[in-house]
Amino acid sequence: MDKIKVAAVSYLNTKPLLYGIHHSPALLEMIELTETFPSEIARQLMSGEIEVGLVPVAVLPEMKAYYIISDYCIGATGKVASVCLFSDCPLAEIKKVYLDYQSRTSVALAKILMKSRWKISPELVEATPGYINDISGTTAGVVIGDRALEQRKKSRYIYDLAEGWIEMTGGLPFVFAAWVANKKLPGDFIKLFNEANKKGLENLPAVIAQNSFPQYDLYTYYTQNISYNLDEEKKKGLDMFLGMLKE
Repeated sequence: MDKIKVAAVSYLNTKPLLYGIHHSPALLEMIELTETFPSEIARQLMSGEIEVGLVPVAVLPEMKAYYIISDYCIGATGKVASVCLFSDCPLAEIKKVYLDYQSRTSVALAKILMKSRWKISPELVEATPGYINDISGTTAGVVIGDRALEQRKKSRYIYDLAEGWIEMTGGLPFVFAAWVANKKLPGDFIKLFNEANKKGLENLPAVIAQNSFPQYDLYTYYTQNISYNLDEEKKKGLDMFLGMLKE
């Protein structure tokens, strides 16, 4: 039987989910797993190069058909810490914002927050590698993932995008990425996949031991910043966000 091609993000926030996958021999026999950054996974899923991806949810309205196959996601019910607008000046003084090339959901969310929550209209620039070095003065940048956790030590002002969304929506959580398939998949695969995700989240000490990251406390990150269960409240937040994208 052909293996199911699966792609996941290589950031720290996915390590618990990947731990479970790597420790599920039965699932590993069924899949071919690769790791890259979110916007590339979205491209691969839309082109059919893979069948399952942990994709930025902003891509969903562009897909002909999609199936959210897991009860687990990359979400937040408070400050997410690793998806932020960084600057050296207050919001009102920002004149230019670099938009992280590795993300689609975070860029879309940042645009919504700048317009509807923060009421600012700076020049928006599609970033290229190395742009983080240009965050200074009145030039800000949206940064995601591990690089954002590192940037927290450098920037004077940090505007957390998940926190901004929750404030704007009166408390709805935010979903950054979900496990999405571009076709219907067997029930036994989906069951194993969910069990593997759950197993990783039940073994956080082992995950943290495998991933040294002195810039930020990973226990805090995995238990307070990232919220992994795709529950009904997150689905409500996701539906609202997807509705805003269509407007």
